[in-house]
Amino acid sequence: MLVLLLGIVILHVAVLVLLFVSTIVSEWLVGQNYSADLWQNCTGAENTWHCLHSSTNGWLQSVQAMMVLSIIYSVISLFFFFCQLFTLTKGGRFYITGFFQILAGVCVMTGAAIFTARHTEWQQQPLMPYSYGFAYILAWVAFPLALLSGIIYVILRKRE
Repeated sequence: MLVLLLGIVILHVAVLVLLFVSTIVSEWLVGQNYSADLWQNCTGAENTWHCLHSSTNGWLQSVQAMMVLSIIYSVISLFFFFCQLFTLTKGGRFYITGFFQILAGVCVMTGAAIFTARHTEWQQQPLMPYSYGFAYILAWVAFPLALLSGIIYVILRKRE
């Protein structure tokens, strides 16, 4: 049981790290001398980069909110897991923990899906070739992992 709990905590912490990195790092869209994320657009030549705050589009603010909410829900879920680990009766299930972790997964999926659908409206130079950066990919990787850990929490029963 101890190995199972350790594996679940490691999975949860991995999801948290993925969520933090994907939300903070400026690599959602990358191109030749161009980098953009949820918070800023950066253009550069050689060793000089010029960064501007991202636009105030409603959809971009909703992506920002979804990513921040996914982090908050995942932290709350980890907190509830440790609380329930010591207070839950034998045979009880970690429903609250699983609910918040699944909610975190849904939030990150919603944010990444909105960004996927609407990012072409936001680019400074739309004709510039670009590709999705690693932070964007990490957000999509965090989605199934958060759902998986949430489902594991719901299925998991406390044993002594």
